[in-house]
Amino acid sequence: MKNIAKFIRVLTVAPAMALVMLVALFVKEPSIFGSTLNFVLSIVFLVVFPLLGYPLQPLFKKYRDKGREGQRTLAMIFANVGYLLGCVSALILRAPKGYWIIYLSYLASVILIVVFNKLFHVKASGHACGVAGPFAILVYFGQLLGYIGIPILAVVCWASLKMKRHTPIQLVCGTLISLLSLFIVALSISHAV
Repeated sequence: MKNIAKFIRVLTVAPAMALVMLVALFVKEPSIFGSTLNFVLSIVFLVVFPLLGYPLQPLFKKYRDKGREGQRTLAMIFANVGYLLGCVSALILRAPKGYWIIYLSYLASVILIVVFNKLFHVKASGHACGVAGPFAILVYFGQLLGYIGIPILAVVCWASLKMKRHTPIQLVCGTLISLLSLFIVALSISHAV
């Protein structure tokens, strides 16, 4: 069972879920991106950048000998850089509102996870956040595929508990953070327009 749980966690890493969301949106509603270039850049910044921490770990002396925790930390650093660069590219390319909702939801999620971890000392699950967020974004944009995120999230929570990576409260916090981020960003952008 632990091997199945590990496989589920690897298969559902946040960048993989972001890729599912981005491709589904581009296929069904490409106007969200405004251009094919924005779609490609979203894959670079939301999928490729967060994954760079894993293969590049040996190049960073500070993280080289820290195993999984070093990879995780580097992945978060690269993810944050990717999210920020995505926002910069959206600004430069005058991206449409929907594109901003995606990037700002990711950025708000990272900020809220840091706040929860540092201020409340609750290790909110980045994995749960990275699964719930993309599917919530799909639902927000009216894509029925987003609802498949509910059973996927349930399986991810089971796998995380089975491997003792998170507690139930950490998984709930990670999930709620992604939903709250999307709600705040969508509400702010709709009022700003």
